[in-house]
Amino acid sequence: MSVTRRLASIQKIWKIDPIEGADRIELAHVLGWQCVVNKGQFQPGDMGVYFQIDSFLPIREEFEFMRSTSYKRSELFGEGFRIRTMTFRGQISQGLILPLSAFPELGEAAEHEDVTELLKVKKWEVPERVNSSGTIIGDIPDFMPKTDEIRIQEYPGLIGEFGDTEYYVTTKMDGTSCSVGIDTSADGDGKFHVAGRNYEYKDDGKSPFYEHVKNLGLETSMRNLMSAGNVKTLVLQGEFCGEGIQKNRLKLRKPEWYIFTIRADGKRVDLDTLQRYCAELKMNMVPIEERGRALGSKYPDVDALLARAAGAYPNGGPKEGIVIRPATPAYSETLRGPLSFKVINNKFLLKHEE
Repeated sequence: MSVTRRLASIQKIWKIDPIEGADRIELAHVLGWQCVVNKGQFQPGDMGVYFQIDSFLPIREEFEFMRSTSYKRSELFGEGFRIRTMTFRGQISQGLILPLSAFPELGEAAEHEDVTELLKVKKWEVPERVNSSGTIIGDIPDFMPKTDEIRIQEYPGLIGEFGDTEYYVTTKMDGTSCSVGIDTSADGDGKFHVAGRNYEYKDDGKSPFYEHVKNLGLETSMRNLMSAGNVKTLVLQGEFCGEGIQKNRLKLRKPEWYIFTIRADGKRVDLDTLQRYCAELKMNMVPIEERGRALGSKYPDVDALLARAAGAYPNGGPKEGIVIRPATPAYSETLRGPLSFKVINNKFLLKHEE
């Protein structure tokens, strides 16, 4: 089982940097992130509770200082405080770190311990709606795993796990994650399943994505490919982009689905097979920006990768970022799952207040 995202965890501050012209704030470095903190609040080596961006914090006194900037009311979670990328005196701040002493219920917590559930922290999400995504008929099926990618700032050591292997860089398309799959194995039902990031949709004409894949004749194409290759389970996962989807920042005139993962019989296929399957199914793949070897030699740290993630979509708007994977799928000891990570473009985060 792959790791879940540690929205709230115990982390050590490994460096403090001054902010030019600022008398009351400074930068604290945690993992691969940097956060603006009150001056003198922490020293290098201090432990604190770190809350990642996209965290939705409950109402409690320790978070009230953020009410004017971060208070939200969510249909999913009620009231709370959303953590997002912000700037202070020209410095990017990604996340929140507070002293351990502010949370006595944590006791003698250990470094890297995940305290997300203990502190009742949720992941900020916009709810999927029947009128925009379709009629929900259940959770995404078990044979179609969710598509979350870890941000490199959370596990900077992932760079080293690539070693000398071949890697590839793809553009992170700005849309909504969608999956289709067929499981004809002994445990499967043999049906064509269509899902968003979290939920499966009904074929009732109300799901734009379901209608899109139907118009492509994708079910028939997938079954033909499975039969030809003696594949029992096939899952396609990608980013659905276009009008009415995440503000259509790609400015597409018609919906497009960009495949980033194909799983055959439960395993990710390699890059060459991914490209071949996309061609046979007549499907778009996410754009490949680069192929190379020895990732760490070219991009030795988080800063180098953040610089690599900068750039724009063809329409001129800042792109969301990049995803980096080995050309041949590899297991990550850190993630306890497939080696892969995303690098989000900071200009994108700031422009769209994320």
